[in-house]
Amino acid sequence: MRIGLIGTGRIGSFHAGVLARHPEVGSLVVADADPARAAGVAGALGAEAAPDVSALFAHPLDAVVIASATAAHAELIARAAGAGLPAFCEKPIALDVPGTATALAAVAAAGTELQLGFMRRFDAGYRAAREAVRSGRLGRLHSVRAATSDPAPPPAAYLPLSGGLFRDCLVHDFDVVRWVTGREVVEVYATGSDAGHAMFRESGDVSTAAALLTLDDGTLVTATATRRNGAGYDVRMELAGELDQIVVGLDDRTPLTSVEPWAPAAPGKPWSGFLERFAPAYEAELDAFVRLVRGEAPNPCDGREALAALRVAEACERSRRERRPVRVEEIG
Repeated sequence: MRIGLIGTGRIGSFHAGVLARHPEVGSLVVADADPARAAGVAGALGAEAAPDVSALFAHPLDAVVIASATAAHAELIARAAGAGLPAFCEKPIALDVPGTATALAAVAAAGTELQLGFMRRFDAGYRAAREAVRSGRLGRLHSVRAATSDPAPPPAAYLPLSGGLFRDCLVHDFDVVRWVTGREVVEVYATGSDAGHAMFRESGDVSTAAALLTLDDGTLVTATATRRNGAGYDVRMELAGELDQIVVGLDDRTPLTSVEPWAPAAPGKPWSGFLERFAPAYEAELDAFVRLVRGEAPNPCDGREALAALRVAEACERSRRERRPVRVEEIG
């Protein structure tokens, strides 16, 4: 199998390494807006570097992996669809609903496949939680608590391009809440704080956010996120039902210290970031994409899932700005 990869930044380089090692990938062609960076990644992996995206698409490819800057995602998805190629794309498809819908329409018109990079769906803990909920082990689910805490904020230049904390960060929680519970979010009430570094206020973003989500069966979900958690990278989900409760993301590296007298000590090596915490999940999602391209498995995360999660994020951003509950159906 011959795969083209577009974008060789942090996540793109990681994906390139995974694909280069995959037994079903016979050759890998990479391209980047910075040709020298693409050449460096290709040289380290024994892959081929294309001078630009057009040159990459000129190769006889079986599939495309898109890990470029967010602003280019929708155009590249449509270009892959127009070439009849299945594509894997990092989230988001686009930063707004119309852009996302346009890209999805191009995929539908071409009859190709688009798999989205919501890696938490491939994490062992989240998969076990999904099974626990679906099997009835927890009884009637009544409360979910989701948290995503980054150890340090991104560069100031990234914030205006990110879409904001709800679209850039909490969208992962919104997606995995839908996936684990099997329910849809019908209403949100969200707020945020821009206290701290001035770059958040200057970009119109917030550094910390909280949202209360109501699911279509009445289950209540709280989702919080922050850009600066000095203890380390912390991603967890707690699910409480009438029979039992469970937690995802609690292990000996969770950056959380109990002050109870007989509790375990603080973690000696807390998670440092998303690539370390979710490395196995990133590998699993690309393996699933390879199997999808080979016709061996169905699409595990169709592009339309990105639209559903984005609508929740859009509703949260509207709720934050307008200081009111927002029904997701208000988002086009």
